Order: sequence, then structure tokens, then C-alpha cells
Amino acid sequence: MTTRAELVVIGGGLMGTATAWAASRRGLSVLLLEQYGPGHARGSSHGSSRIVRRGYQETLYTELTGRSFELWRELELDSGTPLLRMLGSVDFGTRAYAESIAAQLAASAVEHEVLSAQEAEQRWPGMRFEGPVVHHAQGGTADAASAVTAFVEGAVRRGAVVRHGAAVASLDTTADGRARVVLADGDEVLAGTVVVAAGAWTGERLGGHVALPPLTVTQQDTFHFPRLDPAAPAWPSVLHERGAGIYHLAGGRNGGPDDDRKIGEHYGGLRTTASGRDGVVSSAARDRLVAYVKEWLPGLDPTPRNESSCLYTFTPNEDFLLDRVGPFVVCSPCSGHGAKFAPLIGELTADLVTGAGGTPERFRLAAHASGAS
Repeated sequence: MTTRAELVVIGGGLMGTATAWAASRRGLSVLLLEQYGPGHARGSSHGSSRIVRRGYQETLYTELTGRSFELWRELELDSGTPLLRMLGSVDFGTRAYAESIAAQLAASAVEHEVLSAQEAEQRWPGMRFEGPVVHHAQGGTADAASAVTAFVEGAVRRGAVVRHGAAVASLDTTADGRARVVLADGDEVLAGTVVVAAGAWTGERLGGHVALPPLTVTQQDTFHFPRLDPAAPAWPSVLHERGAGIYHLAGGRNGGPDDDRKIGEHYGGLRTTASGRDGVVSSAARDRLVAYVKEWLPGLDPTPRNESSCLYTFTPNEDFLLDRVGPFVVCSPCSGHGAKFAPLIGELTADLVTGAGGTPERFRLAAHASGAS
């Protein structure tokens, strides 16, 4: 069976659903295709807790976080669903790292404070620090899984069609410049534009149609550790520039009744492919993070109560990838730090669909090809 669509979005994670929401709000007719069922855990968008924050070492990302927070609030209002927990955000590690974060926050007029390690430990008992420690209130967590639901429901209210279990077998172009999407069940869709927001599957989907930069897929493991004093005030989200880049945050719905701590490493995951990952959590990663908890987080039980994994898709310079070639739009891969920008990435992708300006040149294919950063 052959159908026609104005816009097809491939991928029902955060970026694909955000694109469907943004495009449908502009009046576009949208067909969203997701190869698995709702809420699956095979990609990068499952779970209830992702870090949101303003702190970055670069001006572009610091400024984009402000735009993204505005859109998160629009999504909450549109859906009637609370998605953000504004618990604050803390950065520390080397002095150069902390000073760089503080400088960027100051340049973007984001209110913040710089604490000594002792001051931070007094404010947040149960954590240890090395100074200086940068704290700002515009941070916390986003509920990723609920955001996907909110994006989908908002798009559907505006006429979007969502098909789960709709795996894409191939893409090609027609003689008149449209895109042809062939599904695994044999159905065919002809579309004016196809957005590929498939995360770790991006290379498989767009290979031969768009000259992508090298993309590295890794399996990243996270662990939940119970808090020894569940009644204590919630801790802020934390980035510790140490080792493989440690981050930890409130565990959300996946954190158990005491809102335990989700902890992971940004780098050092097992190289894999979207289809070839085994999903087995690394015992070495578990050992490293247990040792980290014992040294830096005495307010936690150092025995993890839960563990899981997700996929990161890194570009060589870790910048996002947003561009259009003919009828195909590549959306993200986000290099493990894109979740906080999801509603903004949806808007920027919709700009590429409609031809509106606004996509930073740094995210374009040419910038990736030249090694610009």
C-alpha cells in the first residue's frame, strides 16, 4: 500500500517526537514512524530522569539552554504535565573547569554562585566536593519518558499520525525530488520531507543519501544508589569533571520510594551498534561507580539497587548534527548531552523542514566536515 505525507519523521524518541510536536504546531501534516512500541528502552529516551542545566563551557550551548527552558515550559503548559524538577545544578572538578562554567554563566547573565568545597559540603550533607564549586538554580531534571508522551499527545491533537511497530526498510528519492520510505511490512510512503531522528540508527537509515560525519555509538551504563536519609532535602544535579566525567541526579520514578541517586559516566562506554548492543551492564563500570560513591557520596548506600543502559551517538566534536540534503533532514545525533535541548531541537528541525532560518551553522554538515567547533 502506498500513502502520501507532507512530512515523515523517523524515530519516536525525544528528538523525533519533539520534531513532530513542533511541526504540527506550525500546521504541517506529520506522520511519525517508530520501529518499536511506546516507551521502549532500546534507544536513548527512556527513563524518567535527565539532567537539565544552564552550565556549559561554551557560549552557544549556554545560550541555547535558555531558549530550551522556555520551550520546556511551553510543553508543560500544552500538555498539562509537570516535566521539570528545578533542584539546581552543581559543577566542580578542576579549577579551570569550574571557572569556565562560572564565566559562561556570568556572560549569559545566569545567576550563580561559587562556593568552596567546605561551603558546598555544609549546604548538601552527604556529598563531598573539591573546590571551587559552581551552583546555579536553573537546573535539575527532566522526565524524558513523560516528555515523549507529551510531545506525541500534543502532535496527535494537532492532527499528526503516529505508527508504532513501523520499522523502515529503506529510503530513496523519486524522480520529482520527493522521498520514498519503504517499511518492513511492505507499505510505502511518499513524502515531501523525511526527518531522520533515529539516534544510534541514523547511520543505518541515511547511509548512501547523506554524507554523515563518523558516528560512534556507545552503550552507557547507569546505576541507582539508595539515599541513607530519604527524608533529607533533594540534592541538585551534579557534574563532576573527573575520570570519565561523572554525573549524578535525582532518580525520578525509576529511583524508588526514596528518590535515590542515578549515577553514570559520560565517556568510556562500550562501543557497539544500535542493532548489535547486548544490553549487559559492564561490571567494570559498576565497580568504578561503587568506588566513586564510597569516596564522594557518603550519603548513599554504596550498593546499587538498580542498573540500566542506554545508547549515546557521538559526533567527532560532540556537537549536534542538524541539516537538510534534498528531501532528507538529519536530526541530532546528540552526543549524550541533547536531552535537555529536546524541545529546541524539535523547533530547529522544523525550521529545516519549512526553510526557516535559525539552525546554528556549527550544527550543519559542512561544519562537521571541516572539523569546525
